[in-house]
Amino acid sequence: ACILFAFMVFGCPWLFNLMVDSEVIYSKSLEYIDYRSWGVFASYVGVAIVALYTGVARPVFIVYDAILLIVINIILNYVLIFGHFGFPEMGIAGAGLASTIAEYVAIIAFFIYMLLDSENKKYQLFRLPEFDFELIKTQFKIGAPIVAQAVVSLGSWFIFFGIVENIGERELAMTNLARMVYLILSIPCWGYATGINTIVSNVIGQGKLKRVEIAIWKTAKLCWATTMIFAIPILFFPEVFLYPLLGSEDMSLVTDTRPIFYILFIILTFFCIGGIYFNGLAGTGATFAGLKIQLVSAVVYIGYIYLTINVLQTGLLVAWFAEVIYWIIMLVITMWYVRRRSWERLRF
Repeated sequence: ACILFAFMVFGCPWLFNLMVDSEVIYSKSLEYIDYRSWGVFASYVGVAIVALYTGVARPVFIVYDAILLIVINIILNYVLIFGHFGFPEMGIAGAGLASTIAEYVAIIAFFIYMLLDSENKKYQLFRLPEFDFELIKTQFKIGAPIVAQAVVSLGSWFIFFGIVENIGERELAMTNLARMVYLILSIPCWGYATGINTIVSNVIGQGKLKRVEIAIWKTAKLCWATTMIFAIPILFFPEVFLYPLLGSEDMSLVTDTRPIFYILFIILTFFCIGGIYFNGLAGTGATFAGLKIQLVSAVVYIGYIYLTINVLQTGLLVAWFAEVIYWIIMLVITMWYVRRRSWERLRF
């Protein structure tokens, strides 16, 4: 968290200057980062706590805490972005501050819950652990590829938006709207992905190795069905469902983005299945194999985007097919690796 905070403070101005041509987008991005950077400490602690409660199959309070975070974030965004109830109108900087405050409130609520949770006594969370070099080495062996995966994934998206920004601000606005809808509709998948990670580890711990792929496939089908319940109405009738968020003035943006929403339907299909298989693979401990799969997918993804936008200049719609290609590659390679069952030979 300290390293990331330092990069956000000192490295982002250089990085944004390299990637962004618009002076308005550059200055607004830095305004957001100035406040948002302070939230990384709460985020990193929160990830560790969520990992604990997910790993011991007790995720109920995670849901309550997430709801608390969302509600506070929405309220503070409304207050700080637009300057209601006597607060200054901060614009995009207010969004960064709102998210940061919401994260700290959520982490404090989780700490209080942990102090009152009698089950935590057996985990000995509130005493300093003995130094265990072998345990630390194992954690780095499993965890470092996951960190690298996040860097590759977010880096690919950042490059995508940087290239799209060069097309024009209207295209960037359309992409941001599509991204917002994409992220909202991907929430069920990330929930199932966390679940299958725990389930796979649990099944392996029971010695039922043959049930690993069965569990992954059943979860993938359930994830797809759940996601489509929300995706179909939102993607095919966006004017109805996005009106409360955007208002009548921005309906032209929704109309222009509608073709991308149709592509999102295809993306979500492969994302649901590919994401579950990929996180199921992580549950086996084969995180380095996952990193290699993601690197291959990301290289093809970035190459396709650069070719379609900078070289062929085919436009935004064709560029968004990069997400389809990305998740198809992820799904095919991950499914092949899971079925090879080479992960059974891993030892930690």
